[in-house]
Amino acid sequence: MDYDVIIIGAGPGGIYAAYELTREHSDLKIAVFESGNELHNRKCPIDGDKVKSCIGCKNCSIMSGFGGAGAFSDGKYNITNDFGGTLYEYIGKEKAISLMEYVDKINLEHGGEGTKLYSTANTSIKKVCMQNKLKLLDASVRHLGTDINYVVLENLYAELKDKADFRFLTPVRHIEVNDGGFRVITDNGSYTCSKCIVSVGRSGSKWMESVCHELDIETKSNRVDLGVRVELPAELFSHLTDELYESKIVYRTEKFEDRVRTFCMNPRGSVVNENTNGIVTVNGHSYEDPAKQTENTNFALLVSKHFSEPFKDSNGYGESIARLSNMLGGGVIVQRFGDLIRGRRTNHKRLDQSFVTPTLKAEPGDLSLVLPKRILDGIIEMIYALDKIAPGTANDDTLLYGVEVKFYNMEVSLNERLETKYEGLYMIGDGSGVTHSLSHASASGVFVAREILGLN
Repeated sequence: MDYDVIIIGAGPGGIYAAYELTREHSDLKIAVFESGNELHNRKCPIDGDKVKSCIGCKNCSIMSGFGGAGAFSDGKYNITNDFGGTLYEYIGKEKAISLMEYVDKINLEHGGEGTKLYSTANTSIKKVCMQNKLKLLDASVRHLGTDINYVVLENLYAELKDKADFRFLTPVRHIEVNDGGFRVITDNGSYTCSKCIVSVGRSGSKWMESVCHELDIETKSNRVDLGVRVELPAELFSHLTDELYESKIVYRTEKFEDRVRTFCMNPRGSVVNENTNGIVTVNGHSYEDPAKQTENTNFALLVSKHFSEPFKDSNGYGESIARLSNMLGGGVIVQRFGDLIRGRRTNHKRLDQSFVTPTLKAEPGDLSLVLPKRILDGIIEMIYALDKIAPGTANDDTLLYGVEVKFYNMEVSLNERLETKYEGLYMIGDGSGVTHSLSHASASGVFVAREILGLN
C-alpha cells in the first residue's frame, strides 16, 4: 500500500483525524487529499472595491481548502448533543461530549487560550423564552472568532505538515475497493491505502452521493435548511449575546407547526457571501478582535424541510430556491423587514435611508418572490416572537438577506464505528450526514482515528 491511511478532505473531521493518528502513532504513513488550497493561499477575490460580488471561482476559497468551510467561520464550537448532528446516536452521548471537550482542549493548546466558554446553564433567559413560546437549547459554546480560529488552524497545520502528506488542489474523483484496502483516484494519479477516511463536508455532498452510488452504499434522504440571515443593531441582542454569545432558540409556528430556529449568531459581526457548487448564498462571520467588530449582530432564521415520497432530493429543492434568488438579484438579495410586511420590494433609496447599515453589499429586492410562502410565514412569525424577548427585532429597518441554505448530505448507512459496509472505509463529518457543526465533525475525526488505532 502507498499509505496506511488516506484522509479525503482537510476540513475539521479530516484535520482532527490526522491529529489523533499522528499524535498516537507517528510511524503511520498518512496522506490528506484536499480539493482546495492550503490555508495561506485561500483568498476570496471579493475586495469590496474592484470585485464586489461572487465571480464564481472554479475553486471557492471560502468553502474549500485546509480548514474546510469552517476556516473563515466565526469559530463557534458548541459542546452539546442538543444540536449540531446525531453523532451521539452512533457512539453514545457521554463519549460524544467527551470528544467535543477533547477537541476544545486541543484548540486551546493551539492558539485558542484566553477565549471565552459560554454556557446556557442556570440562565434566566431560558425562562423568558418559555414564557414567550420559545425554547432555548442547552449548550456550552467556545467562541474563537474568525481571527483566532484562523490562528488555531495555522498552528495545527504547522504541527501536521511534516507528519502527513498533504496534497492540495487534488480532488478525488473515485474510490475503488481492492483486496485488503482501497484505491483513491485523482487527476494526478491513483494511490492505495489500507484504511480510508472520507470527510468532505457539506460542499462535497454531491460527490459523496456519487461515491455511495458507485460503491452501492445505502443512503437515505436528509433535510435541507432554508431561510434568511437577519441583521440588526447589536444593542438589541446584547442582553442575550453578552451572556450566552450563541443562543439557539426554537419556535413552533402557530399556522403550520413548523420549527423555526436561530442559527450561527454573530455578535458585532459581518454578513458574507458563500459559494456552494456555483450557488451564491449568505452566511455570517464575527471576530474576537474588537478592532474588526461592527455595530451590527447577525443570525440566521432557518426552517428545516425533509422530503420522502415521491420527491427525495432535499438538496435539489434548496438549490432551486437559491438559484432563483441568484437569478433575481444576481446573488444575495437584501430586504427591510418593514418592506416585506408591506408587500413591497426594497430599493436602493429605502435601503440608504435605513437606520441599519448593511455589512454586505447585496441587491435590494423582494424575498417573497423567492422563498415559499409557508417558509416565509414561519420566519415572519419567528421575528415577532423574538421581538418579545429582544424588543426591536421586528423594527422596519431590520435587514433580511436571502437566501441562506444549509445543505446536508444524504445520510450514509454507517455502523457504530462510523464505518460503511466495507471494513476500513469510514465516512465522517458533515459530508456523512451525521454531523452538522464544527465540534461534532471534529469529534467524529478523533473517534475514527481511535477506532483505527484500536483505542476506543
